[in-house]
Amino acid sequence: MNTFISILIGFIAFLHLYIMYFEMFAWETKGRKVFSDFPKELFGQTTAMAANQGLYNGFLAAGLIWTFFIENEIWKDNVSLFFLACIAIAGIYGALTVSKKIIFVQTVPAALTIILILIF
Repeated sequence: MNTFISILIGFIAFLHLYIMYFEMFAWETKGRKVFSDFPKELFGQTTAMAANQGLYNGFLAAGLIWTFFIENEIWKDNVSLFFLACIAIAGIYGALTVSKKIIFVQTVPAALTIILILIF
């Protein structure tokens, strides 16, 4: 796998670990800054829901991190494509339902990396 693609995958994995962190452990502090349009009075009521979302982001990050340990290039590409596609689709859904900026944070990096994997 191309070094640049590996760096992109590492960046996306790190991003999803960060999302996991603030959704699971800092929802009422960091989450308020990230989702500033979300009504402040709902943060306390949605802590468990955010933690559940954070767990999913952790699984996505774990899947991408796993690709660094796969030696077979075909499998490495396929596993990467699967998790990147999940991230891109989740980003599209998030952009449609929560905030338009999610498409730039999640979908664009994942889609760019998918395209690079398919080209190279």
